[in-house]
Amino acid sequence: MGNPATGVRGVATAKVTAENTALALGSGDVPVFGTPALVALMEQAAVQALAGALEPGETTVGTWLEIAHLAATPVGAAVRAEAELVAVEGRKLTFTVVAFDDRQKIGEGRHQRMRVARDRFLGKLGAAP
Repeated sequence: MGNPATGVRGVATAKVTAENTALALGSGDVPVFGTPALVALMEQAAVQALAGALEPGETTVGTWLEIAHLAATPVGAAVRAEAELVAVEGRKLTFTVVAFDDRQKIGEGRHQRMRVARDRFLGKLGAAP
């Protein structure tokens, strides 16, 4: 298995809709971009950073995430998450993540993903690839 290089970056974007609000996701009772949606967007950015950098048959799974959700974002706004690979320790990949809406930084943190062989990982679960 080859190692992705530190410094690679990925971006993921979304629009805040009724479906990804705290109210809809059960993480609050207000119609603003929900923290679970922010987490998913940050993970998507990390996955994008690794596009083309993994060996055939290899994938990554999220194993740890620590974030601060800094500001609320209303329905209709655009959100962008960025991830940068900052450390490679064997199969463990560590990213810094940050997110913005049209006005300001709305989140930041660190995220770890583990490189795994897709078939072996799914085989342990008894799932088909």
